Amino acid sequence: MNSKKASFFLLTAIGYTIIMMAANSCAQVGMPTGGPRDSIPPVLVKASPPLRTTHFSGNRITLTFDEYVHVENVQQNLLVSPTPKINPNVDFKFREVTIKLRDTLLPNTTYNIQLGDAIQDINENNIYPNFTYVFSTGAYIDSFNLSGNVLVAESGLPDSTLIAELYSNLSDSAVYKSKPKYVARIDKKGNYNFKYLAAGTYHLFALKDESGTKLYNNPKQLFAFADSAIIINAESKTAPTLYAYAEEKEAPSVNNIKQEKLLRFTTTISNAHQDLLSPLEITFNHPLKNRDSLIASVSDTLHHKITSRIIPDTTGKKYKIEFDASPSQKYLLVVNKKFAIDTLGYSLLKSDTIPFAMKNESEYGSIKINFTNLNKFKNPVLQFVSKNEIVASFPLTSSVFEQKIFAPGDYTLRILEDENGNKIWDPGHYSPVDKKLQKQPERIYNISQALNIRANWDNIRDVIL
Repeated sequence: MNSKKASFFLLTAIGYTIIMMAANSCAQVGMPTGGPRDSIPPVLVKASPPLRTTHFSGNRITLTFDEYVHVENVQQNLLVSPTPKINPNVDFKFREVTIKLRDTLLPNTTYNIQLGDAIQDINENNIYPNFTYVFSTGAYIDSFNLSGNVLVAESGLPDSTLIAELYSNLSDSAVYKSKPKYVARIDKKGNYNFKYLAAGTYHLFALKDESGTKLYNNPKQLFAFADSAIIINAESKTAPTLYAYAEEKEAPSVNNIKQEKLLRFTTTISNAHQDLLSPLEITFNHPLKNRDSLIASVSDTLHHKITSRIIPDTTGKKYKIEFDASPSQKYLLVVNKKFAIDTLGYSLLKSDTIPFAMKNESEYGSIKINFTNLNKFKNPVLQFVSKNEIVASFPLTSSVFEQKIFAPGDYTLRILEDENGNKIWDPGHYSPVDKKLQKQPERIYNISQALNIRANWDNIRDVIL
């Protein structure tokens, strides 16, 4: 190959390479990025009939938005006041949401249809929040309001799954038999606000509407009632705080798994140590036939028996062992195969000896709490709560509470106003027959200051109630 041809091929190759590089560079610059995420909720462009229409006589409402929308969780979001016998149908197509009324409208009545957070745009599910459509079959829109707060009496905390209800039917049994006239949602802080009310006298309730009927039909249902009727005759009014309670507790679920024949047990001993603040307990998987002191015993490390008392619970499965224990001292727990026999005749495979030591006091913290305004409460009981469970409670007889040893950890504090002095929280009772039998639940007040108890530390706290 001569030099001219070689130069020609070299120049051709260089030119081709430059063209390919330029093409690739242009392709990279021109790729679409997708743009920022749409975070703007849909905008209502038109309502037909218009919002706040009077002399309403149709059965269809059309809402038009500025973008494609859909409707989610209608049954959970839809509230209509006054409460109809049959809820409206809510549908959507393209940019429109259609509400079709299926119940006869009352004359001279203001209606409000709340869709909550149901309306969302198609692309990013941005919510049109708390949408309410208001109209009247009469000549004006009712404008009275009623606001208030609901707390769960046993915890002193709000529950946004409850609803508030107003009844114009003043019979005490109405909440059992008929739907309320007005319904309002309760927010995360426990607040509700009835709007567009007609003047009148109402009974006020709150409940968890598990059945979807808006009725109080189960003593295990969270329920609250106002002691007296609410008179609406001004532009706005605030109702007294309601305290919700369940008169009966849910029964524990029954385990249907076939019972094993082998007899087993567990103890409260953890990592070879027993808590100073809790009793030593043995729990069997089956109830025992012999409920006496020979089932188990406690001895020192030289196997000298220590005087102890064994107390069975009502099920025959759990046994508390009381003995004179000393911090840091080592012991032996002996579970006797001969006497640990269940009601079907099954026994332990062998006797068992479990060595353990009582915890040291240095593993605990001491606490001192100085209360201000404790005299505001009748029979106050201090509750220590961890992970939503009451782990300890103490009746307060003075404004200073002290405990020499207490398990370290993070706690929230509550005050139970123990009206009957039995040291536990008691639910209320609502009677549809006799108002004298109606009783509000005992109240619990949350203390906003959390308490962290450190081991081997004097934990002192001042609390203003």
